Amino acid sequence: MAATNESNATTANRTVVEARSDRELVVRRTFDAPVHIVFEAWSTPDLFKQWWVPKSAGMSLEECRMDIRTGGTYKLVFRHPAFDQPMAFFGTYKEVTPLERIVWTNEESEEGALTTVTFEAHGDKTLVTLHELYPTQAARDEALKGSAEGLPEQFAQLDAMLDQGSLREGA
Repeated sequence: MAATNESNATTANRTVVEARSDRELVVRRTFDAPVHIVFEAWSTPDLFKQWWVPKSAGMSLEECRMDIRTGGTYKLVFRHPAFDQPMAFFGTYKEVTPLERIVWTNEESEEGALTTVTFEAHGDKTLVTLHELYPTQAARDEALKGSAEGLPEQFAQLDAMLDQGSLREGA
């Protein structure tokens, strides 16, 4: 079973969202930047805040705490004008291998996924693969509704930030 959604962003790179199995979601995109710069954008809170929230969602990321090391924790607090209370997402980094892999839990509910992001060098480009394993098919299906729309936009925002070149050496 594989439902795939490809998104044409503003660049030649496309984000591919795939329901790989009843409980798995896989998102891939190649970025025009070397691995160390893409990894920095994922692992530095001030940079992460610049691209993680899809602008079309109308939300803000008010708090972003990331202790990116194996055994470290994170907490992201979002606010949306339609809701009185903020939404908090949190979990634990199960594995962090700099420049290669980040694995974290999503512990805000029993339906949270185990998320793995890998970074693969392809010359001066980086293939990012985000893999989420959900406890149930229903949880995966619910996430797919939002991810199919949100993650391509998030990855396009990361691509745009990387394209600005402010993270590159000498920029």
